[in-house]
Amino acid sequence: MTEQVSIAKENGDGAWPKPLYSWYVVGVLMLAYTNSFIDRQILSLLIQPIREDLQISDTQVSLLAGIAFSLFYTLLGVPIARLADQRNRKRIILTGLAVWSVMTAACGLAKHFWQLFGARIGVGVGEATLSPAAFSIIADYFPKHQLARAFSVYSMGVYFGAGLAMVIGGTVLHLVLDAGATELPVLGVVKPWQMTFFWVGLLGLPIFLLLLTVREPLRRGIVEATVAEARDASSTAALTAFLRNNAQTVSYHFLAFSLIGIAITGFMVWTPTLFIRTWGWEAGDIGLAYGTIMLIFGTAGVYSGGYLADWLERRGYRDAILRAASLAAFLALPFAAATPLMPSGDLALACLGLTSYFMAIPQGLPAAALQVITPNPLRAQMTALYFLVGNMVALGFGPTLIALVTDFVFEDPQKLRYSMALVCAVVLPFGGVLGMLALKPFRESRRRADLKS
Repeated sequence: MTEQVSIAKENGDGAWPKPLYSWYVVGVLMLAYTNSFIDRQILSLLIQPIREDLQISDTQVSLLAGIAFSLFYTLLGVPIARLADQRNRKRIILTGLAVWSVMTAACGLAKHFWQLFGARIGVGVGEATLSPAAFSIIADYFPKHQLARAFSVYSMGVYFGAGLAMVIGGTVLHLVLDAGATELPVLGVVKPWQMTFFWVGLLGLPIFLLLLTVREPLRRGIVEATVAEARDASSTAALTAFLRNNAQTVSYHFLAFSLIGIAITGFMVWTPTLFIRTWGWEAGDIGLAYGTIMLIFGTAGVYSGGYLADWLERRGYRDAILRAASLAAFLALPFAAATPLMPSGDLALACLGLTSYFMAIPQGLPAAALQVITPNPLRAQMTALYFLVGNMVALGFGPTLIALVTDFVFEDPQKLRYSMALVCAVVLPFGGVLGMLALKPFRESRRRADLKS
């Protein structure tokens, strides 16, 4: 008997799951995304003690925050996504969660730069499994007119995770710095920053248990096919043909949100250090303050982005998702450039709230836009390809570009504020313009996708 793949039709016997369960799935995946961002973002709060203990420069720190994580996170995303287009997506996510949690704890074992660099690579390898598979799962739980909001709720994990990383890290730092180094069996003397990594690594366990309750959904929008036929539909040749037919849309889209991502990632990594160096704040204090801002303003911004896109969609804008994301870059520009230049930490914190809100609006929208125009058998791979380009630029160059401007243009660590303002003032408007240029070809790509569905 011919083996069949698990599929469903959008009409007829493949009815959509109950909304309550669909949103439960989004919530669990959002918690996994939150956990992944806690693991990747906690480093930004620990920059000062790590620099002192390991004797490393700002540029080396930026490599830990950027290229060490992003290189394998992005490169492995495409082959893993191809598996997600063909195999059980939930199992792929569970495996990745176990890997990134263990490797986060391993960061606390580092005794020199290269050990920490290797552990950060491991975190990136594990996290490469999550978003391509998660976006594909969500797209099989919701109709197209609800996707922007569903993806935005999932993407709230970025700011939940980054915010909680700051809050948890700030709280732990207050506790462990008072206690000083800790003596542990086998490991010996453990510094406060190392202990923080251990505790954060343990947070993956309850998320793992929750993911076990998620059902792998049927794949929608494709006709019944054998396994061999389904693999052809998700092959490299099929992906190449799709990219060729949608070259203008994909080019503008990838470039626009890669540039916007440089500003977002740079702010997330360097804001704690900005407050420590410029206004003399303690790491624990800025961790709690910035974490609270990201939890409130960041998550509100992400949800607002999905709501705005759905609102525009209901009013007939066929480019609603990209339109909302591109406008957000222009709205974020004045606040992102002004925040580092404020005369006091309190004023900078107030401005940071608005910066975080507007920068968060496009967070879930670029991937949602791709799901709308991409055939089901290619959705995970297109998501991974977007992350390959976007994260290689944003994660690889965002923190490092700011560090290079600080180290080699201003040649003074205390002038970090000017580097942050300058980089944001350049990349955000360019990203916004490229996003607006993507609108017309995106509408044509969506028209072609609708004809085939």
